[in-house]
Amino acid sequence: MTKDNYYRFVTIGLTTSVLGFLLLFFSTNFGTLMAGKDGSDPALFHSRVESYINSFIVCGGILFGVGLVTLILTHYIMMTFSEKQ
Repeated sequence: MTKDNYYRFVTIGLTTSVLGFLLLFFSTNFGTLMAGKDGSDPALFHSRVESYINSFIVCGGILFGVGLVTLILTHYIMMTFSEKQ
């Protein structure tokens, strides 16, 4: 793995991890904003807020996990190939 590829994978991993963390951390705010776009009764609003919050939590968790796995695998591959050379 060249240095350019290493930095590229680290950038991709960091970007997805930060994006996933932000979605996890601010899922309540994003869910409330998305549900508040349509005027509806309180019961429907509450169910929409919960569904949007859960969607953002799931997406954030997936992105955060993929980013961490990318960073760990990139570091592992870089260390194993640099020791052999």
